[in-house]
Amino acid sequence: MYYMPTRLFFGDGALEQAKDHLIRLGINALIVTGKSSACLSGALEEVQRLLLDADIGWKIFDRVSENPTVDTVMDGVTELVLAHCDFVIGIGGGSPIDAAKAIALVAANRVDRDDIYDVSRYTKSLPLVAIPTTSGTGTEVTQYSVLTDPKTMKKAGFGTELAFPRLAILDPRYTLSLKPLVTLHTGVDALSHLLEGIYSNKRNPVIFPLIFSGIKAIYENLPLVLSDPRNLTARAEMMRASLYGGMTIAFTSTTLQHSIGYPLTSIYGIPHGLANGIVMRGIMELYYPAVKKELDALFAALGITQMQFYQWLEALQLSLDVQISEGFIEERTPEVMASRNMANNPFEISEDDIRRLYHELKGDK
Repeated sequence: MYYMPTRLFFGDGALEQAKDHLIRLGINALIVTGKSSACLSGALEEVQRLLLDADIGWKIFDRVSENPTVDTVMDGVTELVLAHCDFVIGIGGGSPIDAAKAIALVAANRVDRDDIYDVSRYTKSLPLVAIPTTSGTGTEVTQYSVLTDPKTMKKAGFGTELAFPRLAILDPRYTLSLKPLVTLHTGVDALSHLLEGIYSNKRNPVIFPLIFSGIKAIYENLPLVLSDPRNLTARAEMMRASLYGGMTIAFTSTTLQHSIGYPLTSIYGIPHGLANGIVMRGIMELYYPAVKKELDALFAALGITQMQFYQWLEALQLSLDVQISEGFIEERTPEVMASRNMANNPFEISEDDIRRLYHELKGDK
């Protein structure tokens, strides 16, 4: 079974195509964004113009930072209630859209801060529109929201079918303003999602065509958008790959590939996509015996060897500029083991496996 209730619009002019559906969602929108991407991309201006023409009010909540916190979500809920908003529009990368998902759920169910991760509390959601301005998370078509709790410094996600956006509007033009480093990190994040669709014990050949096509698109187009950021054709391919990655993990969820990266982000501030990328080879080598047939089929489809894939990955120059401490490894390894993603690994992972991967990042042999 594959389930995705999100109505999807993709391509140049996607917002205009979605207009008739969007304007029926409510009469007053909370627009959730980060500090700048929604403006720089042009998406916010186009959304405001559409709402104005439809006589729909809005309130902008633009305080979402990278790696949104549960406190930011609660602040957004307060803004929504005070402004009498009845639907939510998330514009930006994964952080604003994940925050928008949580705001829509918490507001509809009047959930307290400390219960945000308890999906049993959610029985409904306010209508949600997701408009990505990056090509990475695929969160516009998933049922997951990933948040950080400042009290525990723990980054974790939760999932419920109610978190699926009502509409996903993907226009590659909105990614033309991305900085090269953000393009790189989000592209690697999308690659991670697609690979985890192969690794996950929930993998299914039904979605392999999406996975293989998405990985091929990244393999061919990520270097292009890094060298020529205004290449709209390549940007469209990256956005399609990101979409396929979201559709993949909506079915398979993620694995150790994500779990091991979350503490690197919450403790050291390493961007999420980079955290995935720096362990990508180590994870692939760990998993390879269990998914050899599938990975060999992938490399054959790409027309390369596994070693050539590693060389391509190395050429992206993903680097770690912090020194991981021994204390971090000992403290965070149990946290990784306890994360919900670990249930999806292709075989049982040990604490020693996790320690070894962290030590490899330190340069230890």
